[in-house]
Amino acid sequence: MGRAFEFRKSRKLKRWSTMSKSFTKLSKEIQISVKENGPSPESNSKLRALIQNAKSINMPKDNIERAINKSINKTKDNLKKIFLEGYAPFGIAILVEAITDNNNRTVANIRSYFKKENGELGKSGSVDYLFNKIAYFEISNNTIDLEKIELELIDFGLLEIISKKKYSTIIGSYENFNSLQLELEKREVEIINSGFDKIPNNLISIDEEKKNLIIKLINIIENDEDVQNVYHNLNI
Repeated sequence: MGRAFEFRKSRKLKRWSTMSKSFTKLSKEIQISVKENGPSPESNSKLRALIQNAKSINMPKDNIERAINKSINKTKDNLKKIFLEGYAPFGIAILVEAITDNNNRTVANIRSYFKKENGELGKSGSVDYLFNKIAYFEISNNTIDLEKIELELIDFGLLEIISKKKYSTIIGSYENFNSLQLELEKREVEIINSGFDKIPNNLISIDEEKKNLIIKLINIIENDEDVQNVYHNLNI
């Protein structure tokens, strides 16, 4: 899981390389979180995490407050999160996460991308079962000795730890996001970034020429303004 997660993270950071793009995507996530669980960071663990993520990329406080207020005031942006599932050529599964104010537009666009590159948009549930949903927390190595508390964190949903020089990534079960977050906060651990991801249960390997065709489709989908994440089981 560690290698697949690190690859997805580096690809995501590359896609979100411009500040305006990353601010827009985080703003949408904040609006969805407020809509689902309220505007208070104290009681809304996901919102608390998103605000921390926003601060880590220097997103202005005004942008954060504007995103929260949009959901509170129910302005013209009636956003909702949707997942679209399909298959690229050669049996590669693709799962698209989007946030949209126009479901018909987004579905039509994603379907056209699949069709153009000889793929096919499928029904709900057609590929989701091929992925494992996880929670993750990137934490500063200066604030915790992971070796000492690793066994303790298992009780709060810890699955794996990926250690690097400056920071480590704690991977936990999706259902235990809140309990892991609270425990790390209780221990005064510096959380740099956190959220959710979908990791394929199995990766499919194909030759380089075919692989490039799949990557082309993935890039096209990722460039759609409504798309937040694209998950796949291609072994890159």
